[in-house]
Amino acid sequence: MLEITLHLLVFLFIAAFVAGFIDSIAGGGGLITVPALLIAGVPPLETLGTNKLQSLFGAGSATLAYAAKGHVRLKEQLPMALMSMLGAMIGAKVTTYIPGDVLKAFLPLLLIAVALYFGLRRDMGDDDRHARIRPFVFGLTFVPIIGFYDGMFGPGTGSFFMLAFVTMAGFGMLKATAHTKLLNFASNIGGFIIFSISGVILWKVGLTMAVGQFLGAQTGSRLAMRNGAKIIRPLLVVTCMALAVKLLADPANPVRVWLGM
Repeated sequence: MLEITLHLLVFLFIAAFVAGFIDSIAGGGGLITVPALLIAGVPPLETLGTNKLQSLFGAGSATLAYAAKGHVRLKEQLPMALMSMLGAMIGAKVTTYIPGDVLKAFLPLLLIAVALYFGLRRDMGDDDRHARIRPFVFGLTFVPIIGFYDGMFGPGTGSFFMLAFVTMAGFGMLKATAHTKLLNFASNIGGFIIFSISGVILWKVGLTMAVGQFLGAQTGSRLAMRNGAKIIRPLLVVTCMALAVKLLADPANPVRVWLGM
């Protein structure tokens, strides 16, 4: 049984605040919270479940902040959010049937590609552009697929939602960020339901981190709304690259194993 000490809770609260701040702008908060939980001695399965609980509050906090300023209309986007949640629930269910090595091998490459796309495109701003796909079709395809990935694996989900909204739905950076947080919140609910049923959530740790996530997300989302693409774009690029490097640095990464590195 993990001993929950005060200094441990303070450490995890701070980690969650920083994660909530970054996640509300560019995604990738799990890059901070998952290692923090593991460092604190939380077993891997409980880390995933507890992380899903606390990340709910971060995504929910950011969603409320963006909705309050009119960057996302919650009622209009409810069907899309439900598709994201459904995809995540299915993804969490089939996790044991999908070889994780395939995802772990390709994910760093996908994240690098996302970083290069947002880093090299000079026409990225907060203005909407022509959509390449109708909202109805977008909600039936890209949304549940990315939600499925979030339930099954997780890292980089926000970056993939951002890429889909910008390239396919034609959203500007700020609008894409706001809608990404809503769908990320919905997919977190889906994953949370499955993990809670499995009984792998440390509630005291998760709720302490949830407070940090909520406060960090409020701070980050307000900064994003003030600065728009000027802060969202570079932070998104840095977050994607940092996550890709972290995954490739893992000695157990399939790419390193296959190459004998």
